[in-house]
Amino acid sequence: MAVFQLILNWTSQAFMFLFFLTFIAFLGYYLYIKYIHMKYDHIPGPPRDSFFFGHTPTILRMMKNGEVAHDKFLKWAEIYGPVLRLNFLHYVFITVSCPEATKEILMSPKYPKEKLVSKRLFSLFGERFLGNGLLGAHNREKWYKQRRIMDPAFSSLYLRGLMGTFNERAENLMSKLADIANSKTETSMLHLLNCVTLDVIAKVAFGVDLDLLKTSTPFPKAIETCLKGMLYNIRDSFFQFNPKNRPFIKEVREACRLLRTTGAQWIHERKTAMENGDDVPKDILTQIIKSAGQENSMTKEDEEIMLDNFVTFFIAGQETTANQLAFCIMELARHPTILEKARQEVDDVIGMKRDISYDDLGQLIYLSQVLKETLRIYPTVPGVTRELPEDMVISGIHIPGGCVCAFSSYATGRMEKFFKDPLTFDPDRFHPDAPKPYYCYYPFSLGPRSCLGQNFAQMEAKVVMAKLLQRFDFTLVPGQTFDILDTGTLRPKSGVVCTVSHRNDKK
Repeated sequence: MAVFQLILNWTSQAFMFLFFLTFIAFLGYYLYIKYIHMKYDHIPGPPRDSFFFGHTPTILRMMKNGEVAHDKFLKWAEIYGPVLRLNFLHYVFITVSCPEATKEILMSPKYPKEKLVSKRLFSLFGERFLGNGLLGAHNREKWYKQRRIMDPAFSSLYLRGLMGTFNERAENLMSKLADIANSKTETSMLHLLNCVTLDVIAKVAFGVDLDLLKTSTPFPKAIETCLKGMLYNIRDSFFQFNPKNRPFIKEVREACRLLRTTGAQWIHERKTAMENGDDVPKDILTQIIKSAGQENSMTKEDEEIMLDNFVTFFIAGQETTANQLAFCIMELARHPTILEKARQEVDDVIGMKRDISYDDLGQLIYLSQVLKETLRIYPTVPGVTRELPEDMVISGIHIPGGCVCAFSSYATGRMEKFFKDPLTFDPDRFHPDAPKPYYCYYPFSLGPRSCLGQNFAQMEAKVVMAKLLQRFDFTLVPGQTFDILDTGTLRPKSGVVCTVSHRNDKK
């Protein structure tokens, strides 16, 4: 009995001690958040939903309702001005729509990528995702080494040599569309474009034929799952602690493993070919292997970084281009005058040719304007973040260092003060003689960490769109919404379901 009483006393004391420690930790966290509020609350911003969670509930509510968080950033910017404060637990994000500050911060290498986002991109719910690859790397030296080695795979000389593959894969899409036109069935253009852009990146970057328009693979679903998981991982710190989310978290982990296992297999096959002295293309896969150092002395981390970059290019090279093309088709179908003007240019430049040349792309000026205007209203990667290590004054407001600056190209692209009638689709905004947007249009980010593959993506988009306009008419199926789905990247929620027919006025 005495022993039992002694154990009970020890348990009670331990419980009281743990309660005391928890109370001290809670009080300390409360005081720290109070200090953060006092430090940054002079900056304009919307009322917080709660003391601890800040504006997190608003963002999570929008995600649950299928809304685009950047619409809220746009509304807040119009109410509170070019600099506004948002609180998420003890983190402070300053959203900036001031062109001068955008130029200063994004164009300079002294403002690093934000650590929290980089950490959330490193792994998804414990499964390594983008790791320390080009997109996820926070350390500038590690990033710069990889970027310098990757650059040759995106030089204009190398991109010229990809025109054959762009044409070949786009022709596969045209054959599929011809079958659909002949059968007079409806089709999701987004689905077809996801297939063709994944085919392109697999062939051009990794030397692999997937032929997704004829066969099915789990890759598109895996990419979509990873991106959705990435969104929750970044915006909801407590997502993985909710038991109801465990099935989805399991799907995300399996999708990450699938992509990385596939990458490991393709890298192994390429390294074996290189070791055997076989001729290998100087493509992205070869550059990924080179970026890891000497093949015969790689560390485990070098191997992982190769897989990081594989996943980065596999996803980034497919997802954003497919979404841009789908949005473009959606808008052209809604604007017959613009569609006809773009089609006339294609007829004048391309005529009846099956193979589009690199020089042809330079003459498709109005089509370039159409694609740029698409990215203004629908930037497929809608925002970027940077750390602000030192105090700074933006639009007359003192910003203490230690916070994160967030830039939404979605918000600035839809602001009246930058673009007249911003929701009107008007490619003439990007006419060669029109005034250039001043640091309010950056769908591929800006500065040293801008998208490495932006020229690649726009060449591919032009080839696909030119062939589509050359050969087919397309009409949106009635009853669709024109809503946007936010899965980390932005995509058309409806899938852009169309009826397709052969052009009867081809020259």
